[in-house]
Amino acid sequence: MEILKKYGLVILSCWIAFVFVQSLFFKFSNSPETQYIFGTLGAWSGFTWFAAYGAYAIGSLELVAAVGLFTRWRPFAALLALGIISGAIIFHLFTPLGVVMPSFDSAGNVNGDDGGTLFVMACLVWASALVIVWRELLGPSGRLHIAFLSQQD
Repeated sequence: MEILKKYGLVILSCWIAFVFVQSLFFKFSNSPETQYIFGTLGAWSGFTWFAAYGAYAIGSLELVAAVGLFTRWRPFAALLALGIISGAIIFHLFTPLGVVMPSFDSAGNVNGDDGGTLFVMACLVWASALVIVWRELLGPSGRLHIAFLSQQD
């Protein structure tokens, strides 16, 4: 239990960074998965530019968050991650995107689905980011709570 107290936030940060960084290849290479996700969202929203540029914008923000999780700005990077992943979860739940994503072969043809793995990973990232934000920013020992208390004196 002592290890979790000492390294828990680092472990959560590593998880978030792992998910964000491993997804950059897909976002920055315009993979079939990326074309499907951002194309679906672009068509649904009417923002055709989102289909072409959304992956680069989101991927860039994910990279900033992933790097920031290992700096003194970790609570704010976690807040950024929480915002990014909240958007992803909302899009999965309330748009034609859905929870289960198709999987693609090397030729770009659909060869099955992910069984909801991407969505589950998003939910775990959301929970991890929320824990970091609570512990380091909002909770009783968080920066904002301490700053507010020090102004009360």
